[in-house]
Amino acid sequence: MRRSFALVAATAVLLTIPLSASPALADPPGVPDLATAQAELAALTVAPESHDDTYDRALFPHWSTVSGACNTRETVLIRDGQDVVTNPSTCAPISGTWVSPYDGGVWSQASDIDIDHMVALKEGWRSGAWAWTTTRRKAFANSLDDSQLWSVTDNINQSKGDQDPSTWRPPLTSFHCTYAKSWIDVKYDWSLSAQPSEVDALHDMLATC
Repeated sequence: MRRSFALVAATAVLLTIPLSASPALADPPGVPDLATAQAELAALTVAPESHDDTYDRALFPHWSTVSGACNTRETVLIRDGQDVVTNPSTCAPISGTWVSPYDGGVWSQASDIDIDHMVALKEGWRSGAWAWTTTRRKAFANSLDDSQLWSVTDNINQSKGDQDPSTWRPPLTSFHCTYAKSWIDVKYDWSLSAQPSEVDALHDMLATC
């Protein structure tokens, strides 16, 4: 019995060793100020969407390896969470705290968090990504240099789906300003078009800033 207890205790100790913690809560980079967002919105090509029936999610390879064992999803979870503890052999978050900006939800399990593409992959496809190379679509799907990727409550992300702001907006109205600025900037940076109803909705959301 003593040897069995000692083995269990030793195993418990070993299981606690391969962990590392991330220190900070952060926002995605690159959300522009209001004046910049307004200028970028005015510069967007306004056009109807197309190629909806030829979309395939596999045309946007993700999640890519970023560093070591960490892929894009795990990198964003670490970036956006607070006190995130990970297993360095897999980079999977073990614990932490995530605040979803779309609805204000607070979560302590990474399984409750989806990584949302601000401009959904299918929305990107309909707005011009259908003409891109696979390499460019992969870069879009894994972009860490702008505000394309957000850690949000999973069912909120699922309710959004591939909709644009003309048909879906975050439940937390205080986030509408940031949401619109981020959406505009991503479309501008990636030279994606916007349909007229989308542009109208973005103007409405910027008016809340």
